[in-house]
Amino acid sequence: MGVIFHTNSVNPQRRHIARVVEVLEQGGLASYPTDSTYGIGCDLLNKRAIEKIYSLKKKERHKPVSVLCSDLKDVSKYAVVSNSAYRILRRMLPGPYTFVLPATLLVPKIMLTPRKTIGIRVPDSAIVRSIVEALGRPLISASATREDGSILNDPQEIERRFRGSIDVVIAADCPGEASSIIDLTTDEPNVIRAGRGDLSWLQ
Repeated sequence: MGVIFHTNSVNPQRRHIARVVEVLEQGGLASYPTDSTYGIGCDLLNKRAIEKIYSLKKKERHKPVSVLCSDLKDVSKYAVVSNSAYRILRRMLPGPYTFVLPATLLVPKIMLTPRKTIGIRVPDSAIVRSIVEALGRPLISASATREDGSILNDPQEIERRFRGSIDVVIAADCPGEASSIIDLTTDEPNVIRAGRGDLSWLQ
């Protein structure tokens, strides 16, 4: 049975963050609230854990998961960011956006799409940023959803549905609405999915 910790969204308890990081370092999976949906994540550098996420979510290899970073400095390590893309990232992050960008060589090959792109996120979430900072590297993350694709926003249901696969769930306030996905691989930003977050700046 996975452990559920109820924590503060603004000032998450250090012991809860430490427990999540311990699970991730051991190759386990954790679920946590972001500024959009609950995520299911693992250590970026643990190939076996990444395989667990693909298996758990039944994701096809060409459907990418996201990389959750703590700040823009992290983003530049794992994605190729043009000057125009950087201006957008600096303006919109942290926030409920997933930006599709060309991947750098630091991204595990298992994650790469045929276009060699990845989805990058810097959520406006103290919980996620605390986990990433304590771990010392980004998370690989997928949204917590039911088999029909609908969003799971109840930590108790997440624990029950993924019992035996997820080791720890951090419970706190979560909007329960998917992030907006924006492709920045070309000069003109392209909205792939309109979700949370203001998109008027694209007009």
